[in-house]
Amino acid sequence: MFTGLIREVAKVEQFSNGELKIKSKLKPKIGDSIAVNGVCLTVTKLFDGGFYLNVASETRSIVDDSKFKGEVHIEPAMQMGDRFEGHIVQGHVDCVGEVIKIVSHGNGIDYYIKVPKEQIKYIVPKGSIAVDGVSLTVNEVFDDSFRLTIIPHTLENTLIKNYKTGTKVNIETDMFARYIEHILTRKDASKKGLSWEEVDAISMSF
Repeated sequence: MFTGLIREVAKVEQFSNGELKIKSKLKPKIGDSIAVNGVCLTVTKLFDGGFYLNVASETRSIVDDSKFKGEVHIEPAMQMGDRFEGHIVQGHVDCVGEVIKIVSHGNGIDYYIKVPKEQIKYIVPKGSIAVDGVSLTVNEVFDDSFRLTIIPHTLENTLIKNYKTGTKVNIETDMFARYIEHILTRKDASKKGLSWEEVDAISMSF
């Protein structure tokens, strides 16, 4: 589990045959989970000044290879007792979005990002979203895109400042929106959806 708060902008030294070599100040252990541009990956080897991670074929079928080149956002997985900030991020990318418009104004910059239409139902105004692993708040939702307002602090400390029209970005929608949609549409043996009473009972069991 992650929070969507970027701890470092690291550099990819090599990416081939599903193996990612990252130069970083982070000192993980083999087996640790690291989010790279919002993708949860496992540390497989260490070297002086960085580490290697494995990128599964399933991940590569969803994520654009450009997200494993150059500079990347890095966040280690949360540990028990860590202060919780940002929002709950699993590191499971739902889709790749595309920056379609950038509008600068007085106290920030608006980024309009297009996503597959089937993902829009999981994106809620004033809800949370992770873009390349960065925890952000959605300002406005359209038929196949959404708008974010990025403040100067976030721009200074992430790679969002380098985004241009056409930039591909990893998108992880809100976990709770996905879970609720799954619960409401899941069919039981009689092919009927769950009632609100059943949904409430399930939620109370956690």
